[in-house]
Order: sequence, then structure tokens, then C-alpha cells
Amino acid sequence: MGISETLETTNLISGAIEAPRYSCALGGAYATAVGIFGTVPILHSGAGCGIGQLFGQFYAGGQNAGGPFGGTSTPCSSLVEEHVIFGGEKKLENLIKSTTELVNGELFAIISGCVPSLIGDDVESVVRAFKEKNPGIPIIHVNTSGFAGTSYDGYEYFFDAVINQLLEETPKEKGLVNVFGIVPSQHIFWKGEANAVKKLLERIGLKPNLIVGEFDALKNLKKISAAEYNIVLSSWIGHKTAQKLEEKFGIPYISFPGVPVGPKQTSEFLRVVGERLGVSSDLIENLIATEEKRAYRFAEYIGDVLLIARPHPYFAVVADSNSAVSITKYLANEVGYLPDLVQITDNPPWEARKLINEELTVNLETPAWPEIIYEVDAHRIRENLKDRNFMFLLASSLETFISGPEFNAIHLTVSFPSYDRVILERSYAGFSGGLTLMEDIMSKYAGPL
Repeated sequence: MGISETLETTNLISGAIEAPRYSCALGGAYATAVGIFGTVPILHSGAGCGIGQLFGQFYAGGQNAGGPFGGTSTPCSSLVEEHVIFGGEKKLENLIKSTTELVNGELFAIISGCVPSLIGDDVESVVRAFKEKNPGIPIIHVNTSGFAGTSYDGYEYFFDAVINQLLEETPKEKGLVNVFGIVPSQHIFWKGEANAVKKLLERIGLKPNLIVGEFDALKNLKKISAAEYNIVLSSWIGHKTAQKLEEKFGIPYISFPGVPVGPKQTSEFLRVVGERLGVSSDLIENLIATEEKRAYRFAEYIGDVLLIARPHPYFAVVADSNSAVSITKYLANEVGYLPDLVQITDNPPWEARKLINEELTVNLETPAWPEIIYEVDAHRIRENLKDRNFMFLLASSLETFISGPEFNAIHLTVSFPSYDRVILERSYAGFSGGLTLMEDIMSKYAGPL
């Protein structure tokens, strides 16, 4: 077992990186806006920014279209050379006016990119002037110049704008909890994960506000400040949002390393949440007993394939920290697979890596601990996979074509980008999510025993 760092993961990324597993900050805010149904993104950028995200963010997130307000249907100022010289404020002003007149949206999100930041467009003043003239139209501005970070940062920037420009102090609502840390498109199972977590929390009597993947965008966003608690399903994504909500509205938060996969992680998740929110322990334990019984009984159906065809094989994971931790823990702790290598691709900050490393070492019930590598460069990720002993490779579609004769491994796409799977509501979250994961893995090699 070992832990490796690279120069690129200092958050001061320098030099060329081959095929990183994320987009720019604009892409993250854009995908988040599209993922909150009823929000209309308005891009103040070059036209290529929007169309690039259609191919690089939405299609890569499980071959998903942009929907009614994403992709080619997104309003965009389409800045060109003329605007670099003379500015694009007037064009943005006209675009906001025409969009709000023609498009029936609940919230309009102005998302500005690199060009307006470089030329000094005062987007804030344009948005402020529009608000003064049209006080009944909800609108926010998200400043996401491409050099401001990755798509994970863009997710945080979106909610930072919501907190600063939309939320007001409201009375706390008993049992209401916000859930953060699931990034639309970037986490390829985001729709199914959000739905699974919502149902889990509802079953213990809470009122989950998932926001992403939900309708009533404006209503859900506005009630963020009324929450009794914030739940963050990531070792680092969504933490800035939760911290700001705690500072501004006094909402405490609790974090988990990712969306729970399988009975053990889900049971632990429910017990911790229940204790923090004062949920009856009898209610929690009865639910756990019922769901664990079902999940483990159904797991017996794959027992012969698991124990005869591929007993205790080594596996490798190439994924964002959320997915890598949850999937590795499930396969090691509940299935008996042996983790050989885990490569973390989302460039988590240094302070989050201690928790990630602990989850992938101390909290694994295995005789074989994995080597942990933080890497964002596709070429080096490939090189790190060479000369290993793993039989299964759970990674992105970028690894599809390198898992054959050279690596002699069975490949399954579980992380961004996912160009070889269409993913709608499928996910590995919750009590039965582990069964779904094993279905996907074993379907890759199922045959006569």
C-alpha cells in the first residue's frame, strides 16, 4: 500500500495535462444550472464555450443531452472580436431582456466566462440594472471565468451566487435538510444518486432538499436558508457552500466521503444522520434491518458466480474521490474483492486527502490495501495501470480501449467521462445500489460456470 502525489494536484496546476476528467468553472456552473430544473442559464461568453460543454460535459456525463435550456438551446451572448475591443455589456443587456421575455423560467442565471473577465465587462452592474427595472424576475450572476477553477469549483460558485444574491433569513423548518456534493454531469450517476438519497431521508421522516435533479427550482433554492441541517456527500465538494451557510444562516453541516453504496455504508449514513437530527433510533434500526435483509438475500443469487467464476479478484479504480471511495469500500468490505490501485482524478485539495486516504486504508476490511495515487493526466493514469495484478478496472470511458490485451482486465465505466454508457437514473447508491454495481460488473463476464 502506498500513497502518491503529483505536481498537478497542488491546485496550482502548471504545464500541459492530457484529457483531465473535468471541465472549467463555467462548465460546472452551467451543468449545475441545467441540473436544477426550471433554471435558465444565460452564457456571457464566446459561442464555443456553450457548444463545447455540450460535447465535453453533458455528452460525457452518460451521453445526456442538455435538455430544454442546455446545449444548442442555451441563450448566449456569443462574444467575438468586436466585443473584445468595445465590450459586450450592451449585448448582454439585450440578451437578458429578450431571454426573460421569450423563455418561461423560474430563475435566470447569468454565467460569465473568460472573455468578459479579461476585457473588464461589468456584468454585476448590468444584472443590477435589470433587477431594478424588473424586480419580479429572479436573476443571479455567477462569475466563472475559465481560469477561476474546474467544474467542481463552478458548482461551488453557483451556490455562492445563490447564497449572496437570492437567499434571505427565514425561520428554520423542522426536519428540513439540504444535500450538497453531487455535481450534475460531473458525477455521471447524479440523477439516480440524488433520487436514492432523497428516498432514504424521506423514509426516516426528514424533508430532503436535494435541489439538483428536482423541479420547483426557485422554491427549493429559496428554502435553503430554512434548513435545520446541511448534508454534504463529499470529502471536499460542497464544503465551501456548507461553511458559508453556517456562517450566514447558522445552519450546521455534516459530511460523508461520498454517496453511500451498499448496506454497510448506507446503514452508517442513516445512523449518523439520525443521531444528528434527533430521529428515533428504533425507526432507523427497523429500516436498516428490513433493507439489509433484502439486500443480503438478493446478494445470495450471485453467490455462485462470485465464488466460483471470479473469487477474490484484484481490482483497480480510476474515478473522482466521491465515486472512488464509495465503490472501493463496497467492493472490499462487502464483496471481498481486493483493491490493487485507486487513482483519484478530481484534484481534491490537500486538506481533503487525509480523509480520503483514511477511508481507503483504515476503513477498508481487507488483507490487501491499495496504492493510492492522485493524478489528473490521462497519459500518466494509463502508465500507472501497467504491470499491475488487477482483473477488473472500474474507470472512465477513456480507459475502455486500454483494458484489453495489454492489461488483460475487464473494464466498466463508473466515472466521468462516460461516452460508452447511457445513464439516466441508474446509480449505485443506497442499500440495493451495491447489487446494481455487481450486476454491471458480473454482466461483463457472465457465462456458463
